[in-house]
Amino acid sequence: MANGFLITVVILLIVVVLGLAIVVFSLARQVGVLYERIAPAGALSVNQKLKAGNQAEKLSLQTIYGDNIDIGTTGEHSQLIFFLSPDCPVCKQLLRPLKSAAKSEKNWLDVVLASDGDDISEHTDFVQREGLSDFPYVVSEILGKTYGVSKLPYGVLIDENGQIAALGIVNSREHLESLFEAKERGVSDIQTYMARQSVSNDEVSKPEVVSIINQ
Repeated sequence: MANGFLITVVILLIVVVLGLAIVVFSLARQVGVLYERIAPAGALSVNQKLKAGNQAEKLSLQTIYGDNIDIGTTGEHSQLIFFLSPDCPVCKQLLRPLKSAAKSEKNWLDVVLASDGDDISEHTDFVQREGLSDFPYVVSEILGKTYGVSKLPYGVLIDENGQIAALGIVNSREHLESLFEAKERGVSDIQTYMARQSVSNDEVSKPEVVSIINQ
C-alpha cells in the first residue's frame, strides 16, 4: 500500500512539474510577442520641414571657441547635430550617453553640439561645467530653424553623403541609439523599421495559417 501511494504521489508530482514547464514555456512565448508589440520607441520625428533622405542644408558656422565648422557637407564621417540647452534637464541627463556614443562610434561619427541664445558666457560655462570641450559647440538660431527644431533635445544625423539619415526628439539613450540604428537599416526612424517588420511577419504568417486551414 505504502509503495503504491508513493508511486502515485511521484506520478502526480511529475505531471504537475510537466504542467508548470508547459505554462512557463507558453508565458515565455507571450512575453516575446508582447515585447515585439511594445518595443521601445525610437527618436520621435515631428519635423514638418525635413525628413530622412533629404539633402542636408549646408551651413558654415563658427563655434564658441572661434573655430569654423561646416554643417551638412560630404566627408568621411557622418555628423550628428545634437541640439540642447544649458537649462534643459533632459539634455543634461543625455550628456553621458552622448559622450559614450561619440567615443564608441568615433570611427564613423562626428558629434556637434548646437544651441541658441544671446548670452555666450552661459554656454561657455555650461561647456566647462559639463566637460564638453571635446565637442564643437555652435550657438546659432539659424541652424535650429534650418533643421526645423522645435523641441529639445533633438538630434539630426547627416550621413557621409550630406543626406539626412535620421532625425527626431531624443529623450533617452534608446532614442539616441535609435538614430544610429535607423541609419544602419536605411529607414527614417526606428518606428518605420518596426512597422515594416510587423508587416513582414504578418505576410509570413498568412501562408502558415492557410496551410493549417487546408489541413
